[in-house]
Amino acid sequence: MAGRLIYLHGFRSSPRSFKAQLLARRMAELGRAADFVCPQLPASPKLAIALVCDTIAPDPLDTLVGSSLGGYYATWLVERFGCRAVLLNPAVDPAEGLGSQVGVQTMYHSDEPFEFRAEYVDELRALRIGALADPSRCFLIAARGDELLDWRDMVARYPGAKHKVLDGSDHGLSDFADYMDEVLAFAGVAPARPHA
Repeated sequence: MAGRLIYLHGFRSSPRSFKAQLLARRMAELGRAADFVCPQLPASPKLAIALVCDTIAPDPLDTLVGSSLGGYYATWLVERFGCRAVLLNPAVDPAEGLGSQVGVQTMYHSDEPFEFRAEYVDELRALRIGALADPSRCFLIAARGDELLDWRDMVARYPGAKHKVLDGSDHGLSDFADYMDEVLAFAGVAPARPHA
């Protein structure tokens, strides 16, 4: 029995991301709309993790789908809750990359401003973990064409996990619809039955 599908968006993103929208529609088509959870994550990593832990509280039947920074969060949460995770071009060491983003930023889908504070970089460092206790709970999807993050770092970070390395594609995985059902299958969500 599959649990909930919990989507964790990336930096500057939101539940309005196209991958989140695709998954929401597909879960609705499968009669599982109530099992799709996609919170707006705060800019503070500490508060983002607290939101998931305290409000959503994943259990071992649930599957996290983390994109970019959301993949980094999902990695920490898998160890905490023992659930599964699909990691979509996950950030491996976001404290290093996002240090240059301190200051006022805008959201991708609304141009709404928010502040990314210097202490958030330390909050990211506090979420670093070592090797996964059970890498079979993770499914990595990494794009060689990712223009922001190196797919080789992702593959090296998740030895023992299921890997799907895409030739081409991009950081946002604009071809996500092509393998979305693989993501759902890993989560234990059955495809729609054909009509008789």
